[in-house]
Amino acid sequence: MTNLVEAFTHNYLSTSELTTDDFVNESNLDFTDISTEAVRRYHFKDEVVTIPKPLFLNVSRSGGHRIFDAHGVSHYIPKGWIHLSWVAKPGEANFVK
Repeated sequence: MTNLVEAFTHNYLSTSELTTDDFVNESNLDFTDISTEAVRRYHFKDEVVTIPKPLFLNVSRSGGHRIFDAHGVSHYIPKGWIHLSWVAKPGEANFVK
């Protein structure tokens, strides 16, 4: 298991940075461009999930968030966080939708 985690972490960290042009969505889900954000954080009771350089967001009917980031990683954050925070990139809008 450790080798698998190390391999994923290595690949995650070594992936070249992507842009919004690299996003491929073959689902019927609608995604919003959030590439103006530098970082996004989901605060749970005992944990904080940090997503650097988020590019796209889909909010599911159940309230979960699907996020695609500039490292090519797709995240699913289930409904239930206590607080959601983000930092806009310098000169970008603090709220996009």
